[in-house]
Amino acid sequence: MEKVLAAVRTGPSRTEMREFPMPDIPEDSALLRMEVAGICGTDVKLYKTPPSSTPVIMGHENIGTIARAGREFTRRKGFKEGDLVFVEHYVMCGKCEWCHLGEYRHCENTDWRHNPDAIRYGYTSAEKAPHLWGGFAQYVYLPWNAVVHRVPKGVTPELAGLVTPMANGVEWSLFDGGVGYDSSVLIQGPGQQGLSQTVICKQAGASLIIVTGTSRDRARMQVAKDLGADHVIDVQKEDPLARINEITGGKGVDVVLDCTAGAGATPVLLGVDALKRKGGTIVVQGEMAEFPAFPLGKVTVKFITISSSRSRARAATATGPASSPCSSSHRSAFRWRGSPPTASGSRTWTWPSSRSAATACPT
Repeated sequence: MEKVLAAVRTGPSRTEMREFPMPDIPEDSALLRMEVAGICGTDVKLYKTPPSSTPVIMGHENIGTIARAGREFTRRKGFKEGDLVFVEHYVMCGKCEWCHLGEYRHCENTDWRHNPDAIRYGYTSAEKAPHLWGGFAQYVYLPWNAVVHRVPKGVTPELAGLVTPMANGVEWSLFDGGVGYDSSVLIQGPGQQGLSQTVICKQAGASLIIVTGTSRDRARMQVAKDLGADHVIDVQKEDPLARINEITGGKGVDVVLDCTAGAGATPVLLGVDALKRKGGTIVVQGEMAEFPAFPLGKVTVKFITISSSRSRARAATATGPASSPCSSSHRSAFRWRGSPPTASGSRTWTWPSSRSAATACPT
């Protein structure tokens, strides 16, 4: 029987190479041959501290080629064998209220936090047949309810791998933050998400883009300037609020995009203070269990809108992956070239560190 090789998370910072049976492909399903699987800050966090003890094939930002496709899958979705595609990690039910609204990312069928039987690429247990529920494998199984997008011709798998961070740039800045022509924007954190926000805000016509980071982000801050940031601020060398007030003439900014992770309450507090006198918007994506002394009074008096971010792929795939200097140097990938490694027990893997605290994509 033909086998599929996969890297399986079996415990905290622990991976085993395992073989799984090549699945049968029903008429309404397909099989994806993996090309590129992105690694984001959420992967790094969950690899170190898994949310469960079950074995998982990680990898939820997946680009691949349709290797096999059932006739009904091709008829319904329009994809055939040989097509290069991007697969969202949400696997919807297709019939609940959220799915009918097009908000399938809220569907219970893919809510791994609350539904033990949920299916989501990179999160679902490898014990659940047909096992191939993550991109760190040679193949991924695509059921009838997988959400698949065609990669435009001329776009390489590596470049297409940027689709998720770029999609977050569209979702967080344009849809959640309302950035548009002549907007002034503060982007906190120059990691892959923050740099994606920079690209999208510039394309949307923002007249002022300020990016903050730490001293160890010096190289990324330069990339931010190359991508369109008007000012960068090292928060360890300057008073960020004073500098923002200086840049804006004391007016503050229209929108704050918090692209940090693990930085605690400080970015949110700075964002609240840096917003304009009335009616600003702050987009947050932290997962702190609590926020002591939250400045609710100030938020109320300033009429601030707080929006929570969430990973989104549809927005970017509608416009096509953007070509920009924000390339694979800000995006790690798990890819086998030539002969793959053999299934030979377990080992500890050292993954890229989300050191700039700006690499998570909330899921």
